[in-house]
Amino acid sequence: MGQKMNSRLTLPRFAIFINESICMRNIKFKSPDDNQTQFATAVRKNVDQYFRETGISPKGDWTLRLKAFSMLAMYIAPFVLILTLPMSAWFAMLLFIIMGIGTAGVGMGVMHDAIHGSYSRQAWENTLMGSSMYLLGSHVFVWFVQHNVMHHTYTNIEGLDGDIGPRGPLRLSEHAPLKKMHRYQHWYAFPLYGLMSISKLVRDFSQLSEYNKAGITKAQRRSPGMEWVKLVSFKAIYLLAMIGLPLMLTNFNIWQILAGFFIMHWVTGVILATIFQLAHVVEGAEQPLELSNGLIENDWMVHELQTTANFARNQHLLNWYVGGLNFQIEHHLFPHVSHIHYPKIAPIVERTALEFGYNYNMKLTFMGALVSHVRRLKELGNMDPAMVVLVPSNSKAVEVA
Repeated sequence: MGQKMNSRLTLPRFAIFINESICMRNIKFKSPDDNQTQFATAVRKNVDQYFRETGISPKGDWTLRLKAFSMLAMYIAPFVLILTLPMSAWFAMLLFIIMGIGTAGVGMGVMHDAIHGSYSRQAWENTLMGSSMYLLGSHVFVWFVQHNVMHHTYTNIEGLDGDIGPRGPLRLSEHAPLKKMHRYQHWYAFPLYGLMSISKLVRDFSQLSEYNKAGITKAQRRSPGMEWVKLVSFKAIYLLAMIGLPLMLTNFNIWQILAGFFIMHWVTGVILATIFQLAHVVEGAEQPLELSNGLIENDWMVHELQTTANFARNQHLLNWYVGGLNFQIEHHLFPHVSHIHYPKIAPIVERTALEFGYNYNMKLTFMGALVSHVRRLKELGNMDPAMVVLVPSNSKAVEVA
């Protein structure tokens, strides 16, 4: 992460994903409704006022550094035990499961804030902790473009937000083609979520290739060649460490090691994918389309509010572990604010939204959000895109009989 990356798009045009290739289209957010502009101004002012009055930094503090140590320890310590102590294969598998939990924790609670620039006021510290992505086998720049640039700019928009794009037998967008298998996806989705992490090991290559061809890499002031060197080098080091070291230092055979490696990534994938889906693929989270002229008829702040959901806001242990990703509304409106502040600014955002007549989509418990996600998966598995009536994007698309 040697050079600074801009969280606002600096592309000559905006890149969107269609059929796993990148095309170029101009997309912009603009609302004819003055109420939306006033809401955006008010919510920014109210949250800024909170930080001014309290005199605290919107970035992370010592509590976040303590969490980073805890999550990294949950990931690294079990691996050290596997390498240094004699144990049965079954006990090693238990440690690999703990590593998977720690891996997800590092991704949600450490890397995520750092790559958004909210972990610390110091750029070098954000760079250092953002580099924890390499410990997970992925690539910082690819994640930055996929998540910070594409997902955060075009949340829940078909063809632009890759997070709701085609995922094999999964249909996460109401505008995507409907297949017969999708009617059962609420049964088989969660086991497939486990493949998210391990598939990222391979998918980074195709994504970086697409970004280079589309000019995104150069637009972000990065060298395409250097990003290839970093991607290949760090993945080789990761695989040598995670598979090569156990092979050299333990009595486990290659199949046992590969099984542990897969289990670790499967646990990570289930956790990460589930938490992400509970924020955007639940009841009440809209999936608008742009108009024919490339216009989204919403102020960007209102768009983020309407396409995102919170859950389990008062479940403090969950909030600690998932890095505030249960406060996705606040995260999407203020991505440069550390998640440690979300419990304090959430009531401010909610109050402001209600004052301006906007719904604040919140599921009270984790189980409530999970049930809502399953219901939404079932709905998406039966909703024909031809039956979705497209209305102006500042209203909600509805299904008609």
